This record gives sequence, structure tokens and C-alpha cells, in this order.
Amino acid sequence: MNAQSPLLSVRDLKVWFDIKAKGAMPWTAPDKLKAVDGVDFDLMPGETLGIVGESGCGKSTLARAIMRMVPAEAGTVLWLGDDLLSLNKQGMRAHRKEMQMIFQDPLASLNPRMTIGQIVAEPLKTHYPSVSKSEVKARVREVLDRVGILPNMINRYPHEFSGGQCQRIGIARALILKPQLIICDEPVSALDVSIQAQVINLLMEIQEDMGLSLIFIAHDLSVVKHISTRVMVLYLGNVVEISEAEQLYRAPGHPYTQALISAVPIPDPKAYADKEVLILDADLPSPLNPPSGCVFRTRCPLAKPVCAEIKPPLTDRGNGQQVACHVI
Repeated sequence: MNAQSPLLSVRDLKVWFDIKAKGAMPWTAPDKLKAVDGVDFDLMPGETLGIVGESGCGKSTLARAIMRMVPAEAGTVLWLGDDLLSLNKQGMRAHRKEMQMIFQDPLASLNPRMTIGQIVAEPLKTHYPSVSKSEVKARVREVLDRVGILPNMINRYPHEFSGGQCQRIGIARALILKPQLIICDEPVSALDVSIQAQVINLLMEIQEDMGLSLIFIAHDLSVVKHISTRVMVLYLGNVVEISEAEQLYRAPGHPYTQALISAVPIPDPKAYADKEVLILDADLPSPLNPPSGCVFRTRCPLAKPVCAEIKPPLTDRGNGQQVACHVI
């Protein structure tokens, strides 16, 4: 693969769940909850793609579908030329060591009955069973030291560590296999602000050292701006904008992105008081019954009749910015 080829290419990815209404008869067809509904994007080697959007927009489901942790309804996920969705269990297992994940709740993602040494060593033992015990121990100590956990803590249990330390252990577990991609599913949302900055800086340092690609999911747009090369904005399982990070924050194209950016707090109280915040009308529609045409039209101040009839495609607006909007 040359330097310009995508490491990961996702095309028309759909993740739908069957939902039966309460009290429905057994023969009644279930409703379709469209958690992810036709997502396209590429991830380049060494790039960080930030994914943002409200709760329920499909961010975590998208990440889990890429990792085959939830089944996809349709689409392709090309990883190093292989379509992950078409692989059997054995074929997928061969790729799992190349793709790892860091989860939102640091403590809940660690087995409380295992020491941190066992937790970090587990992926290595699973994928490389022939590695000697001494080499496993050396690798575990090395990666724990890399994330800022003292090697003499190797025999302690997760409950003996703080939230920030547990997340560092989770990062070490992801790094032990030396993957090419790490998907970070809101890895700092449960941490204090000062600890968030430490974990984000650690991820950026590791990425630079190892040449990793990252998919970084978060609610905090200021965090996403700090770490991301590009940003993808999701709404009701649909991509409404993809842009270079600086371009997106300087000149957001989609009305939904504009509302998200306007809500980012500013440290200066006077500047924040003078800032215009765009308030979206109504609540997020149910993914069981999404609006026709543009899924954002029911909350969009610029909506036109065409928005209810035709789903807008992602259109290149220049400067690396793609926006799905009929009006802008």
C-alpha cells in the first residue's frame, strides 16, 4: 500500500436493529432502528479522524460495526484491502491484532479478577501463544512504563487505581499488540478535565512515536479539535459534514455543525457572553422513525421543501470540506 492509499475505507455502512413494539404479536414484523444509515469515509495512515455528534447519533455503533462487535446490515469496511464484513471468524481474528479499541468507562473495561499485568498480557497471549513467559512479562513492563504506570504495580488490581490510571492501563492493553489503528470510544468523557488533557497528550505522543491511525469519538468538540486531523459530524446515523479540523472550526458548513460549534464554551467570560449560541428547536427525532429526505430538516432553521423530499448527498465544497445540505 502506498502512502496515499487509505488504511480504512468505509462505504455505505448500515447498522439496523430489529425492535419489537411492547405487546406486539410474535408474527408482527419488527421495526428497524437505523443506528447507522449509509456512512462513507476514508482513514489515511497516521491520521486522526474525530467523530462528533449528539448522544444517539450512532458514533459508538459505527465504531463497533467497524470492529465487527455488532453486525452490519449492509456496506463494506475495507481494511488493508480486505472487506472485514465478508470475512469468517478465522479471517477476522487475523486482523484483530491490527485494530484495537479503548473504551469509555476505564474501570468497567478491565476485568476486576485479573491483575493489570494479566490484563495487559492477555491480548499478547491470545494472538501470539508461542511467546515465552519472560518475553511477555518484559513486553508488559515496557508498555506499562510507556503509558506512565510503574512496573512495580504489575500485580495490583484495577480497583486500586484511579480512573485516569485505569484508562492508561486500557491504552497499554491496546498497544501491546502494536496495532496500526486504535479506535477511541469517548476515552476521556469519564475523567476530570486535568486528567483528560494528560490522556489526550499521551495518545498524541504515542501516535507520533508509533505512526498510529486513530478514530477518536467524543462529545467535547474542543478535545476533538485538539487531537484530530479531520472531523466527521454524525446526525441520526448519517454523515452531515466531513472537514479538516481547522476548516471545520473556522467555517462550519452544515447548520448542525454550526450549532455544535456555537455551543463550545470559551474560557473568557466576556467573550462567551458576547458569543451567539445557536439553539436547536425540538428534540432529536427517533431513529425508529427518522424524517424523510434530510434527517436534520425538522430542527434546521434553513429547511426548504426540497429537504423533505430528497436526501442530500455529501458534496465537495473545497478546502477538504464535504457537506450534505441542499441549502448551504
